[in-house]
Formats: sequence, structure tokens, C-alpha cells
Amino acid sequence: MRRFLSSLLEVFEVALVAVVSVFLIRTFLVQPFLVSGASMTPNFSDGDYLLVDELTYRFRSPERGEVAVFRYPSDRRTYFIKRIIGLPGERVEVKDGKILVFNNDNKDGFVLGEQYLPQGTITTGSADYKLLNGQYFVLGDNRSASFDSRSWGVLDSKDIVGLARLRLWPPDEFHVFAAPDYHY
Repeated sequence: MRRFLSSLLEVFEVALVAVVSVFLIRTFLVQPFLVSGASMTPNFSDGDYLLVDELTYRFRSPERGEVAVFRYPSDRRTYFIKRIIGLPGERVEVKDGKILVFNNDNKDGFVLGEQYLPQGTITTGSADYKLLNGQYFVLGDNRSASFDSRSWGVLDSKDIVGLARLRLWPPDEFHVFAAPDYHY
């Protein structure tokens, strides 16, 4: 009987350590995310299974071009995935199919070159936002079918969950993501 209780206690301890470990990892380090919809096509597709890094943005601010997962500002139960285009302190203007970014280094602005989009992609609509501290302008890669900052405004940093870091599914499209290198 003693051996049985000792074995049972050992199984319980292992299970408890496993549950606590999964809870801590899921809460503070990474979170799974399933892409739903076509707003990030062709770079992310409906049904892609991603791992979202929740730790990086605790130590640094999001960078232009990174793909972030966040809570939709008008319904915090809903999660979105979009690309960060405008940073705090910048002015972002969508006009004539282009994205113009104005900041301290580029007072006259620059046209954002987006090599991650298919050639000939046009950013439809119009928008003009001056981003305050902690605000971001985000767009989906599928510009003609994305509900993003052009529609609902700026994204507050408090709504950002994390950085899309890995695509795990489908297996033939496994990918580690990094921010694109922009040339202004």
C-alpha cells in the first residue's frame, strides 16, 4: 500500500509541475494563434497556426514591419493580426495608393516600400493619423480586404498581445518571422 501511495504521489507531482509549466509558458512567453480570414494574404493564410511571442514587447517597442497579434480595440474579446506600419510620434498618410510616413528623420516624408507585398499591390482608401505616444498604425497585407487602422483608427500599445514569431502549420510552410529591412 505504501508503494502505491508513493507512486501515486510521484505521478501527482509530475502532473502538477507539467500543468504549472504549461500555464507559465502560455501566460508569459508564447501563445498559440490561429489565423482566421484573408486580411494577411499572401503572407499568412486562413488556418495558419502561429506561435506568438509575448515576451519581446515587454523589453522593447514594436518595430515597423513586424506582424503583431492584438485585441481589437472595439471588442477586446476578438484578436487580430496585422503588420505595424506607423510608430509613435509619426504621421502616417494613406493617399493615392501609397503610404507616406513623416517623422523627425524624414520631415518631408517617405513612401514606404513594402517588399513583402506582391508587386503592384495598391493600398486603397485614405487615412491621415498623427500617432501619439503608445499608438501604432497597422495594416493587413491583403490591402483590399483588410479591416485595419484605415477603418477603425490607431492601435494602442496596451492592446498588443505579442509578435508573430513562428508558423507551425501547415508543416510545409514552417517559417520563422523577422521584421523586414526598409530602405528609406
